[in-house]
Amino acid sequence: MAGALHNQKQKQKMKIDPIPLSCLNKYIRCSLLAIGSAALILPYQAAAAFGYTASNGGYIVNNGANLVFTVDSGGDINSLIYRGIQVQNTGAASGIASGLGASSVTAKQTGNIILITCVSTSVAPSPLTHYYYVQNGVDNIYMADYVTAEPNVGELRYIGRFLYDVIPFGPPDSNNNGNTGNIESKDIYGHANGQTTSKYYGNTDDYLLTVNGATGNGIGVFMAYGSRESSSGGPFYHDIENQGDGTNSDQEIYNYMNSGHNQTDQDRVNVLYGPYAYVFTTGATPAVPDMTLGGAVDNLGLTGWVNGAGRGRVVVNGLSGMNSAFTYLVTLTNAAAQYWTTATAGSGAAECYGVKPGTYTMNIYKGQLVVDTIPGVVVTAGNSTTYHTITITGDPSTVATIWRIGDWDGTPLEFMNGALIDQMHPSDVRMSPWVPATFTVGSTPTSSFPSVLFRGANSPITIKFNLTAAQAAAAHTLKIGITDAYASGRPDPTINGNVLAGPGASAQPDSRSFTTGSFRGNNTTFSWSIPAADLVTGVNTLTIAPISGSSDLGAWLSASFSFDCVELDN
Repeated sequence: MAGALHNQKQKQKMKIDPIPLSCLNKYIRCSLLAIGSAALILPYQAAAAFGYTASNGGYIVNNGANLVFTVDSGGDINSLIYRGIQVQNTGAASGIASGLGASSVTAKQTGNIILITCVSTSVAPSPLTHYYYVQNGVDNIYMADYVTAEPNVGELRYIGRFLYDVIPFGPPDSNNNGNTGNIESKDIYGHANGQTTSKYYGNTDDYLLTVNGATGNGIGVFMAYGSRESSSGGPFYHDIENQGDGTNSDQEIYNYMNSGHNQTDQDRVNVLYGPYAYVFTTGATPAVPDMTLGGAVDNLGLTGWVNGAGRGRVVVNGLSGMNSAFTYLVTLTNAAAQYWTTATAGSGAAECYGVKPGTYTMNIYKGQLVVDTIPGVVVTAGNSTTYHTITITGDPSTVATIWRIGDWDGTPLEFMNGALIDQMHPSDVRMSPWVPATFTVGSTPTSSFPSVLFRGANSPITIKFNLTAAQAAAAHTLKIGITDAYASGRPDPTINGNVLAGPGASAQPDSRSFTTGSFRGNNTTFSWSIPAADLVTGVNTLTIAPISGSSDLGAWLSASFSFDCVELDN
């Protein structure tokens, strides 16, 4: 997806079998490589003085500590030396998408901060402004982007292309080195041991997204994602974060600000994305740095920057109606920005601070499911907008049921393979087999119910349940909640041989979803009224299969959907 801005320089491939994330620490301890890069054995010399020097239409920047990097005339980093080690893949520059192309690159020093401003004059649409800034003595490269329209490549991302030989220890599920070839498209790989890897699978388990990166012998490079207020998709949205490139032996570390991969809301334009930062360490995972540098960034003149005095906050003193088994989030969203915060367990108290002025919609999430919405939340600069107790009114779990499979939480995590969707392809040997199955209410464990129903692999799912004579004599409502769908897949239920009306398709992202590490779409609930005539006393049989007007491309790229919850109401 990045394209080839330069010819890639072949490096010796490090053949490391992918392993589960849970084994990463042991993997690192037991798999230290005898790295032969000459750069690693050069003696480290103290950095020169803090400053910058013009070079071929760009600049060489020295941060006054351990970093020296070069920004070229296209706004890309083509050399990055940390503690005497060349970390940058000098055959493939780091930058926005495939590069900004022809750009105006300028530099200035304000106090102890150097700012490099790169304004593209060729990428369509233009201008697109990318900023780098560094603070004297701090081994971080801070970045931000101002866009006037969505780039014509359909995504906004910064990609660092580093030397795999120098930092080989990235997330193992996105380490494609040693693969046996593509198993889907050009971005999902198989391995001889039956496992799968992809750039889609290297995501951190931290769904609120703080830092992720890779390490080597005495070195670590991490992306600190910083403010995602201008990004798309809300608090649970993840995109590509890492890739060990099996073709070019890159170690790629990304910040995706938006893309077409399962995006659930609009791109935001005429706003500043970030700041975010590359953080360099001797190997330890860093804390998230202060991107404002104690407020000093207020004086840099970044287009779209709103300082602390120009922002407000929203305070919720408490939530009523919480379920103690779940985490609750309070979110704010409008066309210009998004914010979220975790509500305090027990009380539900929450505060979103640093909010740009505007009118927002507040959503209360139970897990990843919206259970209450408050429109028209007005935020003004320097002020607090306070809500006392908000009573949650939209939790479907409060409805009385005859039986329920799973939880109404906006995820399939409690179901079979649900916790593995973001780590591997459905064909991976580490997943339980995807086969048509029978689930008996009251005796089959929830963990045996499929997280995803693929028309080409494990359809249908059969559910057996008992009804008393009194229950069978009355009409009931069947509800099936889904979190996402592929190829317009939606549930088509049959009860005791009686086909219920097939529903229309839900509005979902146009993406491969379940094969690219995501179950996050637009939560949708389908409902059917089942007449008493369709029910029997004793054992009843419900079958569910996906329907779609689209053709299947294979077992895994077939009409499908992921379950949130299935229930029969009283």
